Amino acid sequence: MIPFNPADLIAIQPELVLLGATCAILLIDLFIKPSQRDITHWLSIATLALTSYLVWRGAPELSSGVTAFNGMFLHDGISVVLKQFILLTSGLSLFYARNYMRERSLLVGELYLLVLFATLGMMLLVSAGSLITVYLGLELLALSSYALVAMNRDSASSAEAAIKYFVLGALASGLLLYGMSMIYGATGSLDLAAITGKFGQVEHPGWLAFGLVFLVCGIAFKMGAAPFHMWLPDVYHGAPTAVTVFIGSAPKIAAFGLAFRLLEGGLGPLSGQWTLMLAILAVASLAVGNVLAIAQSNLKRMLAYSTISHVGFMLLGFVGGTPAGYSAAMFYIISYTMTATVAFGMIALLARKGFECEEIDDFKGLNQRSPWYAAIMGIAMFSLAGVPPLFGFFAKLLVLKAAIDAGFLWLAIVAIVFAIIGIYYYLRVVKVMYFDAAAEETALPLPSDVALRWVISINGLALIVLGLAWGPLFDWCNRAFGV
Repeated sequence: MIPFNPADLIAIQPELVLLGATCAILLIDLFIKPSQRDITHWLSIATLALTSYLVWRGAPELSSGVTAFNGMFLHDGISVVLKQFILLTSGLSLFYARNYMRERSLLVGELYLLVLFATLGMMLLVSAGSLITVYLGLELLALSSYALVAMNRDSASSAEAAIKYFVLGALASGLLLYGMSMIYGATGSLDLAAITGKFGQVEHPGWLAFGLVFLVCGIAFKMGAAPFHMWLPDVYHGAPTAVTVFIGSAPKIAAFGLAFRLLEGGLGPLSGQWTLMLAILAVASLAVGNVLAIAQSNLKRMLAYSTISHVGFMLLGFVGGTPAGYSAAMFYIISYTMTATVAFGMIALLARKGFECEEIDDFKGLNQRSPWYAAIMGIAMFSLAGVPPLFGFFAKLLVLKAAIDAGFLWLAIVAIVFAIIGIYYYLRVVKVMYFDAAAEETALPLPSDVALRWVISINGLALIVLGLAWGPLFDWCNRAFGV
């Protein structure tokens, strides 16, 4: 029997507070009227803010990293950075969701509870030190996400998206679990650090390679990397836009944590095999994402295929299997999620009941109606395209440098070619906003929520600020990996 250590509770304090507050919000929400749903909203935002403070407060003294619960939970610099941005993007998603869901009579307590439980799952996932913790965090995130996609029960497209997400998500979880069972069978351990230490003692190394293939396939499914991307466009399109804001941002950071903990934390000695596999996935994702995005007329589907290409870019940092590459990949995924919240958030902000504002043509003439919103959306598109001096440019530059330094010059050249191709579909959105006349059906009143306008404005302007002053954030990522 493992002895209980009270110090373990200190390491996992943010997660405990988030869980306790979520349960409290669940009870409070039972006794409030639908017209008082703002109470649940602000309590959820406050919970995320308090959790972020607790993560930050524990960061300085735990910079070298500590383990809890016999190595099952890790609190280190990597988890601190990832958790902060998971909490930030989850909070932004709730801000963008409130008006959208209220207008469609979908602003229910379950929305906030599912987002909070999904956030808890992501925090557990990026701190996982054991295969058990990995699976616990992953399934808590996945089950919450399935329910979020299906929230609009009157929508056939939402129901279809949720079924596809559930079936393919279950397949991905099954692949991961089978791969984990192979690793456990070969090493006799569930602890990731112990698995790494037992590689020289494995009697049948073939089982490790067999398990690795299933793990990489499962990770690629969860990331949305090609050719395991088939669920992503349908889910992004079918889910309520407010839900798409969430599942298109924070879970991508968790997917980075999943890949790092399993591949580097547990299977580091096999890096010669999995780096080549990730390089192939990166090329496939860059090709599929950028080429298919060109053919899309629906903005949510276009951004979904764009996500696939960005996953390919993020994998460039992994192919070298070095701390510098992981740091660049972390910086890239943070850049992408911060930009994606602006792009999807703007769709939710401009949508009205009976008008989803999700077609590219719906943005025609936006500059004539609101030059400020057109500018914020333009910043997001240019950042996704990697135009200097925005946040996305330096993120692309750093992962390309990491790939070249690791000896993958050919992969960097392929990425640059597809990045140039990708500029086209981002510029198409800018073109319709500034050079096309607005259609009558899009001439709807712009949102009047002052708080929401401030949040999305700050979110958009942050892409410029972080582009001009990206050094401190990148240094933070470097310190997390000891670079």
